Amino acid sequence: MKSLWNEYETLELLKQLISIASPSGFTTDIMNEIGAFLKSNGIDYKKTNKGAIIASFKGGNDEQHRLLTAHTDTLGAMVKEIKPSGRLRLVMIGGFNWNAVEGEYCTIHTANGKKIRGTILMHETTVHVYKGAGELKRDENHIEVRIDEKAITAEDIRAFGIEVGDFVSFDPRFEVTESGFVKSRHLDDKASTALLLQLMKGLKEQATLLPYTTHFYISNNEEIGYGGNSNIPEQVVEYIAVDMGAIGDGQASDEYTVSICAKDSSGPYHYELTRQLVRLAKTSGIDFKLDIYPYYGSDASAAIRAGVDVRHALFGPGIESSHAYERTHVDSLKATAELLVAYIISPMIEMED
Repeated sequence: MKSLWNEYETLELLKQLISIASPSGFTTDIMNEIGAFLKSNGIDYKKTNKGAIIASFKGGNDEQHRLLTAHTDTLGAMVKEIKPSGRLRLVMIGGFNWNAVEGEYCTIHTANGKKIRGTILMHETTVHVYKGAGELKRDENHIEVRIDEKAITAEDIRAFGIEVGDFVSFDPRFEVTESGFVKSRHLDDKASTALLLQLMKGLKEQATLLPYTTHFYISNNEEIGYGGNSNIPEQVVEYIAVDMGAIGDGQASDEYTVSICAKDSSGPYHYELTRQLVRLAKTSGIDFKLDIYPYYGSDASAAIRAGVDVRHALFGPGIESSHAYERTHVDSLKATAELLVAYIISPMIEMED
């Protein structure tokens, strides 16, 4: 199989995906974009009732299937309360720290289709008025949105069409540096989504017959815990979540290699399948790190909790500052793309009776 890695195309696709707001629960636009991408490349797919997308490539063995998944939903927020002051109180979508979005520009997506700009701030931001504001806790009681419209009362806010339950998305601020770093919010997990889309495009262009029928599942509810735990064909034996590697003190993962997860907060991943990924990386000369993510769950672990009988594993690009202003390097994206190819053309592991 020819190399399916194209740095320029991958980064351009990633930029496009990241530009579309898609906090969990507000993913229609991004899933439509993914559907349009697949259709333009001649790839058939179906949508689930939850709005996820599954595209399938028939393989030489149609009795045992593989499934690879990435998720395109992101962190975000909802309007919890319209304050008498004309400011908005928020409630989180997904797990992040309030200080990670303090000072960030945002968009309020109203039910009537308007997009209203704003800034996420501490109520006590003005240092000339609020002494000691820097020591105040960053939480839902102090964080609020200042909208960029003339609004000083709750009635003013509602006149613009804003209401409780409206989604709020954070500006991603996508940037690729000359040194190869990719900086943006929502690299988790649109980086992996871009890699799977590029992989599907390459398979279609090269008319590749894979050894096993392989499904590509783009989920849209992972950040709230249940994106890829249903609509899994019963023939699926191996289930791979392609998601970010967690970087920090005590972690092996970095921004330059593919991270293979041995265990996360849900427990160990399938031992033999994980070791197979390690062997493939070694024999293919792919730079990798084997790691444990202490506060993490994936669509693969969600599938296991749902009772799906599969061997599950997890790997993906290393992402610095997860659930904040994230960063990775093109080397990590390339290593992940290479391991994806090595995996889908390899034989399945043989389990002893």
